[in-house]
Amino acid sequence: MATARGRTGAAGGRAGGGGGPAGTMSSLAEPPASRAPSRSPARSPALSPAPGPSRCGGERRRNASGAGADLGAVQDTQLRSVDLNHVIKLLQDSDSKDLEKEQLKILKKVIKRFENGLPLKDLAQIIEILNLCAEKMNEQEAFTEPLCELIKLCGLPFQKKKLSDEVSYSVAVSKCIAQLGYLMRVPSSQVRIQICKCVVSFYNMELPRKLPSGCQPTSANYKIQMAELGGLAETLVLSLALVENQLTEKLWVLKALQYLSSSGVNCRLMMKAQAASRLCLYLNGVDPSGQLVFRSSEILWNLLENTSKEEVVNQLSSLECVHALKEVFVDLLMHGFRHYDRQLRNDLLVIATLLAENPAAPMIESGFTKLLIVLATLYEVKIPNPLVKGLKLTYSYEDFEMKKLLFNLIGVLSKDPCAVQLLSENDVMPALLCYVKPSQKPGFHDWSAAQYEELQLHAIAILASVAPLLVDKYLSCQANTLLLVFLEWCIGQDPFFGQGNSFHGTGGRGNKLAQMRYSLRVLRSVVSLYDDAVNLNLCDQGAISQLLDILKYAANKSKEKEDAILLEIQADILFLLSALCENDVHRKELFSYEGVDILIPFIQMDPKKLYSGLGHNCLLFSALDCLWSCVIGCYTAEDYFLEKQGIFLLLDLLALKQKNLYNIILGILVEFCDNPKTTSHISTWRGEKDQTAANLLIQLWRQEELELGVKRDRYGRIVDMKRPIASSFQKQQEVIPMPANCPSFAIVEISENIRAKLYSLLCKLGFETLPGLSAKDFVTLAIIQHYIDFKVGEVWSELCAELKEEFKPVGSDEEALKVISEISEDTGRMVAALQTEVLESQHHKEIQEEEKTYTKIQAIHKQREMVNKSWENFLTRTSNYEALKKAKRLQEKSIEASRSKSKTQNGAVHSTDIKGLGTTIGSGRLVTVESTPPQLIGGPLAVTDLAVRKPSVCEGALKKIKRVKTLDSVKKDLVQVE
Repeated sequence: MATARGRTGAAGGRAGGGGGPAGTMSSLAEPPASRAPSRSPARSPALSPAPGPSRCGGERRRNASGAGADLGAVQDTQLRSVDLNHVIKLLQDSDSKDLEKEQLKILKKVIKRFENGLPLKDLAQIIEILNLCAEKMNEQEAFTEPLCELIKLCGLPFQKKKLSDEVSYSVAVSKCIAQLGYLMRVPSSQVRIQICKCVVSFYNMELPRKLPSGCQPTSANYKIQMAELGGLAETLVLSLALVENQLTEKLWVLKALQYLSSSGVNCRLMMKAQAASRLCLYLNGVDPSGQLVFRSSEILWNLLENTSKEEVVNQLSSLECVHALKEVFVDLLMHGFRHYDRQLRNDLLVIATLLAENPAAPMIESGFTKLLIVLATLYEVKIPNPLVKGLKLTYSYEDFEMKKLLFNLIGVLSKDPCAVQLLSENDVMPALLCYVKPSQKPGFHDWSAAQYEELQLHAIAILASVAPLLVDKYLSCQANTLLLVFLEWCIGQDPFFGQGNSFHGTGGRGNKLAQMRYSLRVLRSVVSLYDDAVNLNLCDQGAISQLLDILKYAANKSKEKEDAILLEIQADILFLLSALCENDVHRKELFSYEGVDILIPFIQMDPKKLYSGLGHNCLLFSALDCLWSCVIGCYTAEDYFLEKQGIFLLLDLLALKQKNLYNIILGILVEFCDNPKTTSHISTWRGEKDQTAANLLIQLWRQEELELGVKRDRYGRIVDMKRPIASSFQKQQEVIPMPANCPSFAIVEISENIRAKLYSLLCKLGFETLPGLSAKDFVTLAIIQHYIDFKVGEVWSELCAELKEEFKPVGSDEEALKVISEISEDTGRMVAALQTEVLESQHHKEIQEEEKTYTKIQAIHKQREMVNKSWENFLTRTSNYEALKKAKRLQEKSIEASRSKSKTQNGAVHSTDIKGLGTTIGSGRLVTVESTPPQLIGGPLAVTDLAVRKPSVCEGALKKIKRVKTLDSVKKDLVQVE
């Protein structure tokens, strides 16, 4: 509201006196035309307090001739010696003609004495003198002028001698200023006006011409703070009743209150005196100058800004206040032609909007609501209405602001069920739909392009609030058609450059995204009603295909530059598709191939973007919801989604372990398992470190039970046999007998966590052939497998407890209940025994693995011992010649034993000894190969392929050469020969 107010140009100078002429008695009667340029009393010359008599008298005294200098010195000495106690005593004496003259004379001396300001130490006595003068005024009017002069002195800065005086005399000063308010009881217009001038002077402090030696003025805000402490504002509000019929005095009081209302403390004091309702009732008072409305509205604004808005609105919600507000608004609307009048009209319209937000305000009963609705549709509907007969609005900036305020008011009224009928009767729907057109300025040639765009976006935004309330009007005006055509224009190539200057135009500069955004909001608001007529009307016009095209357009734009508006547009389209396709197979078929191709990238979204804050989280949820509503239930779409490896993507998303995604992803997977092809996809999936889907689901179960506080031992086994799966919160609940149609806590708990979905999904996969599970997983799986048995046991347990609370069952029933309870406990014991068996089996397997490992370690150690022994033997042979000879004999004996027993006839015998060997260890991998003697050619090898061919002339010269080869080379030659 403060924004709207600032746009009307009335925000400046709220704390100060305002734009109406004020300051002197004559200025109060001047026309308020001078208020428009400046609304701050500090800057407006007409608002400055008029120079008082004391200031004029001081100038005359300064200009006096020097002939009476000696006499003046004597008078100064007498003035400094004025005894205030003597003055008080003199004023308290009985009246007589001579005594009256003496009293007036001494009062003039007091005034002269303190013409430069009142000392803080004398304030208590000065206030007593003021009260005595006020009492004497009832019978002696001669005391009016001295009283006014003394009050004027209170407007000057007080004088202090020490810095601590401000704190020391704070109580006395606050009482002094509060007394000024109490003096408003004096039935004198002059005195009351002077009090108000004095209060105004607190905010326009002028330093005195000179100060007594050793004194200095108090700080500029000291009097303002003391006025807050003394409750002056509350007293002045109450004094309005005393000046109700005196316009001039009332305007001065309002001016003083306008200054005082710049403080939050004063505003709260004013609210205690019902300031809001009192001021509102004065709005329609007779005042040719126009200041009454201006100052009252300014004070109301300050009250709204500085105190509780609800409290102010509650005070304004009486029928009398609403009538007064309506009359002033109509008067300014019909007869206000000045810039200032239009500003004031808009300010009152904002206050009326605040009242419309309060259901207790009689806006409809007073006829104010109907008037404002008619005014809001005046440009568009163009139907003559007696409420605004003769009204001519311009296209000025103030009228543009009023148009936006009226649109805003319609949005506020849409929240009030009582106002819906008025919105329907006064053609609000056709008026708003006038702006749902592709052309830039249809029929409003006097608004600028930027202004029309702002009004267009504002109207479409308000339409999103009004359309769900007026569905019949929405359909009769063919709003769906208009919106679809408008959206087609939004993604078209028509040249259009949005200004993007307004609140609703955010992100729409140079494009049509703002128009698209708010049009989709309208469709979302009506489609979310799930009204068959609306949705059928949309689908018959090809909305699904068109929405997919817009979604592709927005997704492509988002690739160029992602921002919150594009993400919101995509999320809204996905929601629309979900709502339209849900429970309708034909529409799902229209969505299937193209829709799945668009959905896949959303599910593949980078997980880091979920924390960007732009709205990726919402977009992902919308995509998953669209998948659930538009794909599941249509085999064509399901199969295509499976072909695109959609199940793998969902499991990848689930493996991120984002808790807010568990419910929707698991729900989708459970629904997908109705398709027989799905389980094989789930079983095939592998995550990080070759994790299987079954292992992931069991991990989620354990995590959920940990958060629920379900009791398990350190191995994951059941602890509580009676309530194996009960959460800690569930166990704390007391037994409360409930009607049969109300679900018990055990049933409600199913929908509050993901265990039921995990159980359903594992049932679809089967409990027997789940791959990749550890013993810990099998322990948890035993609980999951009997989840439904345990849940049935919980329900029976609740039933037994409720029965015992209400009455005692008969013997047979009690026995039956006992048997049922035992069955549940037996199931718990059986599962616990199975878990123990699994753990023991795993323990036995671990022992066997340990034994194998130990055997392997033993073999390694034995091998090391053999190596060490071989090394020791080697050292012995190198250091002991006898041991070397012994080893040599053993070696020869071993060689001999290894030879074949059968002798080869006519075969060559080769020696295995290496001649000239000088090492102390066995020979290395070295052999000497000699050629076959010529006499053996034609022997046994002659008939084979290995027979040696007759050498050539060149080869004969080399037949006696010995060749030394490594063992590897020999093996290679033998392989070639074979």
